Amino acid sequence: MRKTFLLFGLLATAVACGQITDPKATEFYEPVPPKVQPGETVGDPPSDAIVLLGPGADASEWVDDDTQGAVEWTSEGDALVVKPGSGYISTRRKFGDVQLHVEWKSPDEPDKEGQGRGNSGIFLQGRYEIQVLESEGSDTYTNGQAGSVYKQTPPLVNALRPMGEWQSYDIIYYAPKFSKDGIMVHPATVTLLVNGVVALNHFEIQGPTEYIGLPHYLPHGDDVIKLQDHGNLVAYRNIWVREL
Repeated sequence: MRKTFLLFGLLATAVACGQITDPKATEFYEPVPPKVQPGETVGDPPSDAIVLLGPGADASEWVDDDTQGAVEWTSEGDALVVKPGSGYISTRRKFGDVQLHVEWKSPDEPDKEGQGRGNSGIFLQGRYEIQVLESEGSDTYTNGQAGSVYKQTPPLVNALRPMGEWQSYDIIYYAPKFSKDGIMVHPATVTLLVNGVVALNHFEIQGPTEYIGLPHYLPHGDDVIKLQDHGNLVAYRNIWVREL
């Protein structure tokens, strides 16, 4: 892909200088994009996806984040539900740049407020949190509501469906790049669609998620995706990932 951009840049310069007049000179035939079969409906995994949580809530792609043993969360139909107090779960596989699809549902807890209401989170590379929260009709700090990069930026819009309905997150994530000396060359970036609506647009993540204080980067490679146990009965289903 980089070669294509370089070639296009050289061609653009030549066109600007009046050196190219044949339209065929700007037609590419290589590389040929590989064929990917899309899912039958929007949200279904495409043919090149790694299914992390599919029908029947098979949790074999996940481990308890502390013990690395079997997860203790509860299977309910096609959903995997947080078991409060059991801890985070993480993928067996490690990832870098990804397209990630996650569907989640908050419990029916109208009596709870703020960060105590349907709270969970999706941690990219185990350290950058996209907030999961019941954010309809309950006030909290905006960089901690659903769709935020937790404690860094609020979402552009609140596109949640009502409490108790399934929500979808589609995440395009590019991992941070570090030099051989461990110096950050480029920060991580994330684009998020909430129920098909752009909520984060190529946001530059400022560092690993911190509850207190400011984030700062430390060099790392590919790492796991984590789902948070924050004490609420948040349900997850239909999770898949494509490596980019």
